[in-house]
Amino acid sequence: MRGAGDPRLRIAVIGTGISGLSAAWLLAGSHDVTVYEADTRVGGHCNTLTVDAGDGNVAVDTGFIVCNPDTYPNLLALFDHLGVSTVPTEMSFSVSLGSGALEYSGSGIQGLFAQRSNLVRPRFWSMLRDLLRFYADAPRDLPLMGDRTLGEYLDWRGYGRAVREDHLYPMAGAIWSIPAGQVASYPARAFVAFCQNHGLLRVTGRPVWRTVTGGSREYVSRMVAGLGSRVRTGTPVTAVRRDADAVTIIAAGVAETYDHVVIGAHADQALRMLADPNDDETRLLSLFRYGR
Repeated sequence: MRGAGDPRLRIAVIGTGISGLSAAWLLAGSHDVTVYEADTRVGGHCNTLTVDAGDGNVAVDTGFIVCNPDTYPNLLALFDHLGVSTVPTEMSFSVSLGSGALEYSGSGIQGLFAQRSNLVRPRFWSMLRDLLRFYADAPRDLPLMGDRTLGEYLDWRGYGRAVREDHLYPMAGAIWSIPAGQVASYPARAFVAFCQNHGLLRVTGRPVWRTVTGGSREYVSRMVAGLGSRVRTGTPVTAVRRDADAVTIIAAGVAETYDHVVIGAHADQALRMLADPNDDETRLLSLFRYGR
């Protein structure tokens, strides 16, 4: 613990995804920070692979991929501060269903009708009509959605199967990495708000997406460099015990005491770490579900 009159706090940060890493990076300038990471690498969902493309190596991100100035101004400001460059990229979406029975992409008329049979498919035209209606009406309906699921909202507004099964559900499944069959149970308000915030409900004027030059590992490595030996990889936290004036972290069988703790992990992981979660923590953190 800190001595009397010492303004610096001892703070433990659990997790090196963007939440934990940014918290540690900001706090380290004014406090004594120790970072715990269960994995042997840092970065959480930020993971860059080097792929041999034949004529040279290419950095490929498998987690965090893109951002845009409208939705991520603080992240881009952080990149500027760290000296991390970004380049414009394409945020595209394409669908292939039924082993190629239906295929299209969202890149203009040529993409929509790359499979020429779409021109004479009534179901495809029904999907397009309903999609344009969804773009126009869903944002206006946000205050009325309440606790409806996406499936319930689409039923309420009379949307057909085509726009659900051939576009909305596959798109949501791709964005959140969940089975398309589970998308109907997703909260409608959260789905529409996300799409609106990311410019996905516009036919034109969509944001210009950007990607990190060299992959997301570039900003992760710069942030970790500023933390030095304070990052402990391969050190899973098994318990967080809170007292009146301190927090004890149990990791790799060793107990250490801190003034505060920041948990930058998934909700279910955070709940398992807490030795004495209160009723609100248990109720809220247990609501989250994760899949692979």
